[in-house]
Amino acid sequence: MNWTAPRRRLALALLLCVLLIAAALAWRWSDGDELPDWIVAGNGRLEATAIDVSTKAGGRILDVKVRDGDFVRADDEIGRMDTQSLQAQLRSAEAQSRQAEAARVALASVVRQREQAVRTVEALVAQRTAETALAERELKRTSELVAQNFISPQQLDAAESRVRASRAALEAARSQRLEAEAAVVATRSQLGEAQAGIESARAAVERVQVEIADALLRAPRNGRVQTVLAHAGEVLAPGGRVVTLVDLGDVTMSFFLPERAAGRVAIGGEARLVLDAAPDVVIPATVDFVASVAQFTPKTVETESERQKMVFKVRARVSPELLERYREQVKTGLPGVAYVRLGEQPWPARLAVRVPSPAASSASAAGP
Repeated sequence: MNWTAPRRRLALALLLCVLLIAAALAWRWSDGDELPDWIVAGNGRLEATAIDVSTKAGGRILDVKVRDGDFVRADDEIGRMDTQSLQAQLRSAEAQSRQAEAARVALASVVRQREQAVRTVEALVAQRTAETALAERELKRTSELVAQNFISPQQLDAAESRVRASRAALEAARSQRLEAEAAVVATRSQLGEAQAGIESARAAVERVQVEIADALLRAPRNGRVQTVLAHAGEVLAPGGRVVTLVDLGDVTMSFFLPERAAGRVAIGGEARLVLDAAPDVVIPATVDFVASVAQFTPKTVETESERQKMVFKVRARVSPELLERYREQVKTGLPGVAYVRLGEQPWPARLAVRVPSPAASSASAAGP
């Protein structure tokens, strides 16, 4: 029996198997799952900052202008609250402000009148002072003439009477001046109260205007509407959430590295993100956080031996410029792997940056 042909076929089959195994090993070591010593990796998910657009004061929603998935720019109108009651409060506050202003104007006029009265009384005091001085000089001369028997003593009595009368009139004028000055002080105090009333009324107007402005709900920053939580006609309490936005300009991936690897990671170092949904896309990122305190591996790690290890949380951030170019493709919550370079060695070929053009990736759900 001739066994040569079967032996040849068996030898060829064995040779083919060896070649396939060698090729697989070569691929594994060159560009497969094995990483160089200067590259470390960790599992994570894309995360973005979530922002709740809420009502400042309670009330009825008049309109909501966005839907789930809409893109909004900072200061875009999100919705509007019913402001009928606030408009009524504003009219009332404005009327009180006008009333306080009118009261201030009236009191300012009274103050001017009282100040004029003070000046009039001061003139009267000056007149009475002059009259008193004249009467006293006449009394002195009369006394000298009576002492020399040039005139009768009755004229001295008359002069003394004039001095007493002028002095009394002077004291009365001085009292009037004090009363006029006190009236001015009192009116000025009322004027100050009126001015305070004006400021209070203006503050009430401004407060209502701020509440009316707050009733217009606007996007605090660029983002995408994640969820519309309330609709027109609903009544919300103060702080009630209307819309949840996702800031697509602030996308990160948090992952965990063992102690020896985390100690070599530098803030600002380069990183690469590869998402499970798009394994051919390599997204550039930058390390912007490394925890200063170690912690246990999260429970999502399957094996108990891995969970017992101490790890450090690391966060890689995608640049806002890249996110702006691919904002239509940004999807948060996607799982993937973050790779960090520990040294200055070049990145492996399979971790070279590869991002498709925005137009080519518009139909993809996994782009950055």
